[in-house]
Amino acid sequence: MKEQYEYSDHHLKLLQLLDENPNLSQRDASDVLGLSLGKVNYILKAFLDKGLIKMNNFRNNKNKLAYTYLLTPQGIEEKARMTLHFYEKKKREYEALRAEVEKLGETIEKLS
Repeated sequence: MKEQYEYSDHHLKLLQLLDENPNLSQRDASDVLGLSLGKVNYILKAFLDKGLIKMNNFRNNKNKLAYTYLLTPQGIEEKARMTLHFYEKKKREYEALRAEVEKLGETIEKLS
């Protein structure tokens, strides 16, 4: 049986970010997502271990090591699954919130 890994919203957002900009540095990803650099590094390592991304390195003009993060076919599939999962989750949350707002509106009308 395949081990189930629990992904968070951060995982999906990082995959989406890397898919849009594979040359993004970990520091830039950290800034965009509002996560610590360590958290981004931890998630990237998990993606590498799961085979969702591959990492290519190259040297930029300043002779510092830089990386490109590319989604693997498995990573593209997992991103699609995560997107569907989080869409369904957010839709349920939205429906529950909408029902709560309607109920509060009815309560306010009764009090008026």
